[in-house]
Amino acid sequence: MAAMAEAGGDKGRCVRLSAERARALLADVDTLLFDCDGVLWRGETAVPGAPEVLTALRARGKRLGFVTNNSSKTRQAYADKLRRLGFGGPDAPDARPEVFGTAYCAALYLRRHLASAPAPKAYVLGSAALAAELQAVGVAAVGVGPEPLPGDGPAAWLSAPLEPDVRAVVVGFDPHFSYAKLTKAVRYLQQPGCLLVGTNMDNRLPLENGGFVAGTGCLVRAVEMAAQRQADIIGKPSRFIFDCVSQEYGIDPERTVMVGDRLDTDILLGVTCGLKTILTLTGVSTLGDVKNNQESDCLSKKKMVPDFYVDSIADLLPALQG
Repeated sequence: MAAMAEAGGDKGRCVRLSAERARALLADVDTLLFDCDGVLWRGETAVPGAPEVLTALRARGKRLGFVTNNSSKTRQAYADKLRRLGFGGPDAPDARPEVFGTAYCAALYLRRHLASAPAPKAYVLGSAALAAELQAVGVAAVGVGPEPLPGDGPAAWLSAPLEPDVRAVVVGFDPHFSYAKLTKAVRYLQQPGCLLVGTNMDNRLPLENGGFVAGTGCLVRAVEMAAQRQADIIGKPSRFIFDCVSQEYGIDPERTVMVGDRLDTDILLGVTCGLKTILTLTGVSTLGDVKNNQESDCLSKKKMVPDFYVDSIADLLPALQG
């Protein structure tokens, strides 16, 4: 591990990843796991230099994985977006097996936990993509899209018919989230054995213009509060999503790097699972957030301190050239 000693930093001490440190780090790494939103792109715009970095890493024989909390796209849609934004040319491998989104991993979770249920259904506060991933593993999805309140008062809301055989409520990113859907979700969750699953707890999502929109965690919290239950969370920093990656990839944690823009999801997952960690400053978390966590006496905050930081993953290019 001499190369890692050169790469620099004691645990709990975040240092800038210079080209020299990056070369030493990459010498000890087989696999790099990337968050997407805020790391590779913002909205529909690729982070400058990011496609070139991934191309150079592949040329060096590094294995790449894309681990995203965003549940608004299927595995195929993420593979298409990677190619559309320049992260894969005509000769690049099919990216689908490299993508681990919370829609796909939520489907794996329900397949495991509802294996004994005949023709199970899930009430989905989420996208058509989330519904498609569930249906691909044999879980029918109901509730996707806008849903008006029935009648004109609470009595009508509580007497509206429910779908039979709903065994889970799944909360993902849902632009049609409403009081009507919240009310129905709580009614399903009052039925014996109904699971409550949240795709992720991100409180906001970065966009290409530097702004943010409310994230899925806001919706999960609303359902948890109304149902007085805690959801099983699929996405980062839950270990479940890493287990999905590890089972399909056969990852050696000591030779794996997690690259992300959020301390409370990407970096915390990496530290918890024994990975090396790089924070990029093109997304949500800042160096001020890192400093606050370093100075905190709280153990959970110290677990959110990355090994390294870069302004952008384009900062890796000098270490990959020549």
